Amino acid sequence: MTNLHPSFYPALQDTMERLLEEAHQISADRQDLLDHLANHLAGELQKLQSLELIFICTHNSRRSHLSQIWAATAAAYFGVVGINVFSGGTESTAFHPNALAAVRRAGFEVQSPAGTNPRHLVFYAPDQVPIVCYSKVFSAPENPQYGFTAVMTCSDAAINCPVVPGAAYRFALTYEDPKEADGTPEEVAVYDARTQEIGRELLYLFHKLAKV
Repeated sequence: MTNLHPSFYPALQDTMERLLEEAHQISADRQDLLDHLANHLAGELQKLQSLELIFICTHNSRRSHLSQIWAATAAAYFGVVGINVFSGGTESTAFHPNALAAVRRAGFEVQSPAGTNPRHLVFYAPDQVPIVCYSKVFSAPENPQYGFTAVMTCSDAAINCPVVPGAAYRFALTYEDPKEADGTPEEVAVYDARTQEIGRELLYLFHKLAKV
């Protein structure tokens, strides 16, 4: 299930080491949720050797992208192989620039072409294939269609999609939307806090998964 991890960008390596040291900040209830998901993923990997994991929110613009990026990065960090990570929304918009800026501040390298909904290339290491991020509905053909694990990252999507067509397993791991801080003096701090919260929890999750 595990393999050696690549050489990460130094700033990102520092961020991940700090977030792992902050695992004690995760509440007991959240740890229970993450442990439950880790046990599920471990069981699926043992049975199938590979699985598809998709993070879903309403607009596929902030939290689901942050979750996709951190999950793929955490899997690489802990050498967990066999998990393919995706994201999608109940509708399509664009990867919000404020969330993308927070990704850069966390230490990722990002290539962003022009356009209203461009395909951003997010790199966690110089010698690894980038994570391709752009807004799409969760049922888009490039996303998994059957037998996947769906993780709902916002309460609206969790409520409005009580059933995710094609999903073998549906799990709610919701986060507060940083968009409430758009255009305010707290914008950078709120986006950084949400990015790091998601990173902290998904690093915790994959650390658990790597031990199974």
